[in-house]
Amino acid sequence: MRVVSLVPSLTEAVAVTVPAVLVGATDWCSHPVDLDVVRIGGTKNPDVDAVLRLAPDLVVANEEENREPDLTALRQAGTEVLVTEVRDVPGALRELDRVLRACGARSRPRWLDEAEDAWAEPPAPRPRRTAVVPVWRRPWTVLGRDTFAGDVLARLGVDNVYAHHGDRYPRIPLPELTAAAPDLVVLPDEPYRFTPDDGPECFPGVPCALVDGRLLTWYGPSLAQARARLAETL
Repeated sequence: MRVVSLVPSLTEAVAVTVPAVLVGATDWCSHPVDLDVVRIGGTKNPDVDAVLRLAPDLVVANEEENREPDLTALRQAGTEVLVTEVRDVPGALRELDRVLRACGARSRPRWLDEAEDAWAEPPAPRPRRTAVVPVWRRPWTVLGRDTFAGDVLARLGVDNVYAHHGDRYPRIPLPELTAAAPDLVVLPDEPYRFTPDDGPECFPGVPCALVDGRLLTWYGPSLAQARARLAETL
């Protein structure tokens, strides 16, 4: 079995579970930190020819992170492509199980059981808070409806102000974000790298939580620790 992954979180899941099968990954696949496979470009602009030269039996992708024209080109070249759809934590756990089985895992990995156990617990008793969750600036872009990260926050007692917006990642001008008067602004360090000096200054008087973007947006082995670590940060 030869697998190419076009999704950083799926790359990590495959690499720590069935490492021998992974032969290629994107430039953004940063975990495991010692990952040593052929790099084939970005998630939005993979080098399709480079993928094909690796002669994969399977390419794993995601309907949000990867572009349909690239996936179609791979299929037309005769490559099997498994496309995941992840909008919430339960869906992530199901899709991870599906991907790992397709990649030849003979048993369910311990980290996936631990992740399922961690997220099966009910939310800790606390008053719920509202949050704006930017994922980009210039222009300001925030979490909208039906996002994995939004579901993660909701399970931690934090309700996304734009959870019912018509778009999944709406562009909202900064004055509108501040006028929404959230209890909290959640600033992940990816895809845009918000830092203490880049982001919080735009929301004077509003508490800002700088969070590890991998814990908030990746569905993979990090899910086993994400709940406890995000709860502590938030």
